[in-house]
Amino acid sequence: MEPENTDGDKTDWRENGVRVVKGDQLDSNTPQTPGMNRAAAINHARVGAQKLWAGTVTIHPDAKTGAHHHGDLESVIYVVRGRARMRWGDALEFTAEAGPGDFIYVPPFVPHQEINASTDEPLECVLVRSDQEAVVVNLDIPMVEKPETVAWVDPIHKH
Repeated sequence: MEPENTDGDKTDWRENGVRVVKGDQLDSNTPQTPGMNRAAAINHARVGAQKLWAGTVTIHPDAKTGAHHHGDLESVIYVVRGRARMRWGDALEFTAEAGPGDFIYVPPFVPHQEINASTDEPLECVLVRSDQEAVVVNLDIPMVEKPETVAWVDPIHKH
C-alpha cells in the first residue's frame, strides 16, 4: 500500500523514490577550502535531500587544506584511497591518521585541517554532512609546530 501525500494522492515513487548519481556527474560548484576539491553528489538541488549532504573530497599528493570548520554541522569522512592526516584544535595541536576503510567524525565547530599524508598518491574520500547548508568557515589561526598524536578510540574499543 502506497502512502498518501498531503493532498491525499498516492506517492509517485518513480519520480519521488531512489536516485542514482553517477560518479562522473558530481557538482564541483560547492564552497571550497584551499588545498582540496569538494564535489556534491547528494543534496536538495540534485535529488531533493532534506537532511543531509554527501559528496567527494580529493586532496592532491603532499597537499593540505587551510584550517576551517563547518559551523554547527556534523561531518563524516570515509577514506576510499590514500592516507588522511587530520589536525584539529584551537591551534591544530592534535593529530591522527586514517587509511582506506576508516571513518573520521568531525563534530560541530571543531577547527580542523585535512592533510594528504602521501607524497605520491591522491587522498580520495567520501564526505557526508548533517545538513544542506554549505557551511565552510576558513580560519586564520596559529598552528603548533609539533601536534600531539591522539589514538583513535571510543568507549567500546579502549586504546
